[in-house]
Amino acid sequence: MNGWFHSWRAAVRIARRDAWRSKGRSFLVLAMIALPIVGVSAADLTLRSAELSPQERATRLLGAADARVSDPGYGGVAVQQSPDGERTAPADEKYDSQPVPEGRTDVRKALPAGATLLKDTTGHGKLRTVHGLLHTEIRELKAADPLARGILTPLDGRFPQRPDEVAVSSRFLAESGLEIGGTLTARGLEREYRIVGSYEVPDDLRALQVNALPGAFLEPLRKGLEASGLAVPDTSTDHLVKLPADGGHGFTWNMVQEANAKGVIAVSRAVLVDPPADADVPLYQREGHSPFDQGLGADQGALVAVATVVGLAMLEICLLAGPAFAVGARRSRRQLGLVGANGGDRRHIRSIVLAGGLVIGFAAAVAGTALGLVLTFALQPVLEESFGQRFGAFDVRPLELLGIGALAVLTGLLAAVVPAVTSSRETVLASLTGRRGVRRSNRVLPAVGLVAALLGAAIALYGSVFSDQFVIVAGGSALAELGVVAMTPALVGLFGRVGRWLPLSPRLALRDSVRNRGRTAPAVAAVLAAVAGTVAVATYATSEDAQQRAEYTAQLPYGAVSVFLTEDGGRDVPAVREAVQRHVPVDVRADVARLAVGKSSCGPFSSDEGCGRTELVIPKANECPLWADTGTDEDPAERFSKEERRELADDWRCRSEDGGYLPTNDGLLVADATLLKVLGIDDPAVERALAEGRIVSLQKRHVDAAGKVSLRVIADAKAADEAAERNEQVPGVVKTFPAYQVPDGTPSYGIAGVLSPAAAEAAGLGTAPLGSYYSTDHLPSSEQQQRLDADLAKVGSEIQFHIETGFTSKNSIVLLALTVFAGLITIGAAGLATGLAQADAEADLKTLAAVGAPPRVRRTLSGFQCGVVAVMGVLLGTAAGVLPAIGLRLTERRQREQMYQEGRDAGWAGVADLPHVPIVIPWETFGALLIAVPLGAALLAALLTRSRAAVARRAAA
Repeated sequence: MNGWFHSWRAAVRIARRDAWRSKGRSFLVLAMIALPIVGVSAADLTLRSAELSPQERATRLLGAADARVSDPGYGGVAVQQSPDGERTAPADEKYDSQPVPEGRTDVRKALPAGATLLKDTTGHGKLRTVHGLLHTEIRELKAADPLARGILTPLDGRFPQRPDEVAVSSRFLAESGLEIGGTLTARGLEREYRIVGSYEVPDDLRALQVNALPGAFLEPLRKGLEASGLAVPDTSTDHLVKLPADGGHGFTWNMVQEANAKGVIAVSRAVLVDPPADADVPLYQREGHSPFDQGLGADQGALVAVATVVGLAMLEICLLAGPAFAVGARRSRRQLGLVGANGGDRRHIRSIVLAGGLVIGFAAAVAGTALGLVLTFALQPVLEESFGQRFGAFDVRPLELLGIGALAVLTGLLAAVVPAVTSSRETVLASLTGRRGVRRSNRVLPAVGLVAALLGAAIALYGSVFSDQFVIVAGGSALAELGVVAMTPALVGLFGRVGRWLPLSPRLALRDSVRNRGRTAPAVAAVLAAVAGTVAVATYATSEDAQQRAEYTAQLPYGAVSVFLTEDGGRDVPAVREAVQRHVPVDVRADVARLAVGKSSCGPFSSDEGCGRTELVIPKANECPLWADTGTDEDPAERFSKEERRELADDWRCRSEDGGYLPTNDGLLVADATLLKVLGIDDPAVERALAEGRIVSLQKRHVDAAGKVSLRVIADAKAADEAAERNEQVPGVVKTFPAYQVPDGTPSYGIAGVLSPAAAEAAGLGTAPLGSYYSTDHLPSSEQQQRLDADLAKVGSEIQFHIETGFTSKNSIVLLALTVFAGLITIGAAGLATGLAQADAEADLKTLAAVGAPPRVRRTLSGFQCGVVAVMGVLLGTAAGVLPAIGLRLTERRQREQMYQEGRDAGWAGVADLPHVPIVIPWETFGALLIAVPLGAALLAALLTRSRAAVARRAAA
């Protein structure tokens, strides 16, 4: 034991000195190992710090209160809830199959006597800013009250203390252009408020929020909006509760359940900090309400995935760092030979080389962990802004960081294993004289690799042809790739047969690489692994792009623009139309409106009091038998056999309409013939039909046998919804219009029909501005879109804006990043192999110079050595990477075809829905990897190599 310790201590000292002497190589290997450690340790610190403790979560939600109570709106009936209050349901299970009661209840009846309450009400409004209007959350909470401490964090100034004062969030202050000390007003409200301070919401740093005293803002705003005929936003009210001093253990789970029995939801600090067992939560005992738990299988799957990624990353680093350690061992041959000459055996030689990996691995662990800790601490404000919330305490977990550091040490040791074994096998005489000798290559490893490659390919083939599990394909592909990595030395030898047809410099480079497979194979394997992953992802992404392009459905003709606004009865539509007109190269503009029933402030989908709607009636003959209402809970499709459902799935009545989105309940637009021109419908009969007062129908299921369209006008939307829930006839007046049906094959873009303004007025139908459609001369530039976005933001409303640009790939930047990554790995690995080759071939290069070879031969040979390694790795990686991509696509094709056949049997998939899952080879990526990357690596190596070697003295005899 004592001898082992002393020998390793000496080995570590020698390795430390060698690492210090070769600072450049040591720093390169240290950086390769330390960079992943920096990322992993920083990620661990960030996630742990971002994960709030139960006490921190409770403080941000409750402040200093014991609980937060609220009315769920079930009319006071008993409820059940999850411990965190996120999930609720009426306690009576009869409401699972019938409408839930609606109504308000008094939360104070659920609280013990002597409890202190603090009201917290939230709503929304459009506030006037320097730039226009900004949709903002309005929160009425006495934030200066000690009970609310911790919910909002003051930054500058103070919280409001008077009804005419407000504080604003820092994000609102930045986006509005307003300043502390200025005034704030809202649309629909003449009253002014003075801004007295700014704050932030710790859980939502991006919150656009204004804080006022209870009753100071939302109620005056409601009255002002009602007086102006504008829509009144909904509000929600909670109460913070502080129990009396003798409250015992706080608001316990039993008290929460007592409040639930009285129809009140309660979120308790005591329950958040110490939640009850699932068996003690009544809601979790009901079917469909069990807690969301992915279970042990999901955890094991995540662990397997993480272990696989970590293992592959360590393999890649070992393959890259291994040649660097080999370079060090090669340049220290004489020193290692002296160790052997002075009584050291192979074990001591291995210890010295392994100690190099240990020293650099330990240094990488310390440097990477320390740098990750410092960066995380220094960048915490930036990370918090990125996450959108403040972190809790800076959480450093030593055991986790030690484990991460141990990975760095293990990686360094593993990277030095092969160079250590190789160095220990050299004789003392060969090490001292610099002779390399001849050693037969290992035949066991390539044989094992061949078996692994064949077995992995068979598993991947089985997974893609006979199984639906992606993991089988991925596992088989990974095994096959590892097999190819193990076969690399033998495959490098096969490349040597190409040398007879090459010129002198590339022939010398290739033969040198083949003869010295110990240094060539790891570099080639590193390139292979990186390129294989890139090729696999690139092939899959390119194939997925082709699939998405084929499945893409345009919402409008190419280059067309649509803009919709439904708030406040379309009050801001004219301003939106003009903004688009200013910034978009418009050719034709078509203004559209929607049918409106009830108050002018009603939205198209509103069921508020005084709001109605219109809906198109589908004639009985045009109803799809698979969807037709039977008046019972039975699925209509169950009345038909599987063969009948397959036939009905191809019936035009059962096909869903593809196309764009229209924010109306009935799909009708009120417009003139200009709209059809923008939509690319060139039919003279359309203009005649609109002029004659007919509806132009773009979806023929609404046109009956007499060529008419029926429209139901519903005066009370809420009553209609309740009738539909009871399976009763929806009340309303039916109006009939003559219709013109456009020819089959005409795209509808989500529009059911078009009615002229004159026809709508003649039928006594009200309208409200909705927006416009535009055709353009060309697509707007990025600058034009940015200016348009800025102008639309000033309106302060939710605007639905769309430019039809056709299919746009989202994977192009990913493919570029992967190609660059693979290129960097290739250049790095090839450069390391070239450095080792130069260390090995220094004597040969001197001989070439002595016999008259020009200086450029040294550069040329170095460039070709680097290029040969890059070409071999890229070729093998490309071949290995295509397999998993094709396997995954075949598996996905089988899954989609199976789903398609199930859909055919169920009646919801027609012949037109036949899945298209192509396999496309990314030739551009292949070209960059096969040509540009090796060529760049060769040129870079040639440029960085000195043309002349240092003058050498004759060795002493």
